[in-house]
Parts: sequence; C-alpha cells; structure tokens
Amino acid sequence: MSEVSLKSTLQGRVAIITGASQGLGFEIATQYVLAGASVVVCARDKTALATATESLALKASSKSSVLSMTADVARLADVDSLVKFALKNFERVDILVNNAGIYGPKGPIETTNWDDWVHAINVNLLGSVLMCRAVVPLMKNQGYGKIIQLSGGGATNPMPNLSSYAVAKAGVVRFIETLALEVAKHNVDINAIAPGALNTRMLEEVIDSGPEKIGKEFYEKALKQKASGGAGLERGAKLAVFLGSADSDGISGKLISALWDPWEDLAQHKDDLVGSDIYALRRIVPEDRGQSW
Repeated sequence: MSEVSLKSTLQGRVAIITGASQGLGFEIATQYVLAGASVVVCARDKTALATATESLALKASSKSSVLSMTADVARLADVDSLVKFALKNFERVDILVNNAGIYGPKGPIETTNWDDWVHAINVNLLGSVLMCRAVVPLMKNQGYGKIIQLSGGGATNPMPNLSSYAVAKAGVVRFIETLALEVAKHNVDINAIAPGALNTRMLEEVIDSGPEKIGKEFYEKALKQKASGGAGLERGAKLAVFLGSADSDGISGKLISALWDPWEDLAQHKDDLVGSDIYALRRIVPEDRGQSW
C-alpha cells in the first residue's frame, strides 16, 4: 500500500478506536485520520485522551472529524455509551479497532492477586468481546463492516509470569476466528494483528517489575528490546489501515503479523485464504513434526 493511496484509503469511513490516547492505539488513530477516516477514540485517562484528541484533530482533513470519549471497555455501560456516542455523531460505525489492553499482574499464578488477574481478563478479553457485541448488529444492518483486534505474543507463545495476559490474547484470537464465521454472510471482516515487540509504556511496566516477578529470561529480553528500539509502531498501524480498508475485503478470521507476513500483497491471495487454516491458531500433531506416533 503506497503512501499516496493511504491518504484516501478510508475516506468516508467511521472508526471507533479503543485505547487510543498513547502508544500503538494513538499511532493507529493517526494513520486512520491520515487515511481520511473520521474517528471516535477512547481511553480511560481523560487528560491523556484530551491531548491525543487535540493532536489528531490537527492532522484531520476538512472532510473528517475526530471525537473522543473517556471509556473503560471492561464496563458494559461505558461500551454502550461509546457506541451510542458514535452513532449520534456519525450515524454509522464502519470499523472497530480493539486496541485497549493491559499486562495485568506479573508473577507465578499462585502469588498474583486474583482480582487483578480477573481484571486483566475483563479488559483484554471480555472488553474486546463487549465492543464486538455492541457494533456487530450495526455492521450486519449496514451489510458491511471491519473489526480489527490487537493480539500479541501471548496468542502464539506461552508467557510465564504473565498468564492472564497470555490467556486473554489467545482467547481473543479464537474469538475473532469464531465471530468471523458467524458474520461472514453479512460482509463483515474480522481479523487480529500481531504488531511485534513494541517499545511502549507496557514494556516499561515489564522492566519496572524486575526479573523476580517476570523471570530473568523475559526481563533480559525486555532490556534488549528497549535498547534496540523495538519493532516500531507504524508498521502495525498501517496493517490496521489495510484491514480496515476495502483492499482487504474478504480476508477474515486471520491472525496476521505486521512484521513477518506479506500483508501488503494479501489481496492477491484471498481465494487461497478462504477456508484455509493459514494465519490461524491450530493444534500441532506428531505428523506435523515428522513423527509417526
């Protein structure tokens, strides 16, 4: 997707982007505005959200708008209010980007605070489901829609001492695979993004926790990531633009890596992807690894 085409890729579209006051969420909102979309951004921190909204508005064209609302996606009342707010101002919702997320408690499962563990599931998994439940009926009625779910390393790899985060991220990927089949006949595409190892506030949170809580190996990996600069935010944000655009119509139920998968060319492989388990979570059996038992 060229820089030139990016400017009008989402022209006329309305998107809700959660967790958009900083980090990857803010970068996605930025790329959406630059691509011509009108956006409703949300976050829990009112002050940070106000600053982000002001910055986004400066980047918006005369044909698009930037609105914001403080909301906690783990709260049903907040989710309902957010979607109603979007409908009141734009009368439609074309795209949902589920970006809001937290690491949650760190440490062995038997030592973590149970309420904190459950809260992380509520935000990372159930919050995403709540947002989908709220917008899917609208998209069905429109006969078109896009949902982009942020996933991460927890979906495809065990994450010792970050069990709540890993469980939630694996759960959201299986959820999008399932929901994609439920809404396929309504021309609603739903996909997940693995954005890569990012240097955001969540990385600082891991480093601040120390090796005693998150484990020496993961701690040292985090330090190396910080020193290297991480994967960068722009690549994942541009994948979110692609998955929100008409260029990705028909691609659904997939977990796509921003860094390692050739997503710019996926439109050429739509027929191969339909009904395939490419970019999906699946069980590996002995035969898959050359074993006969």
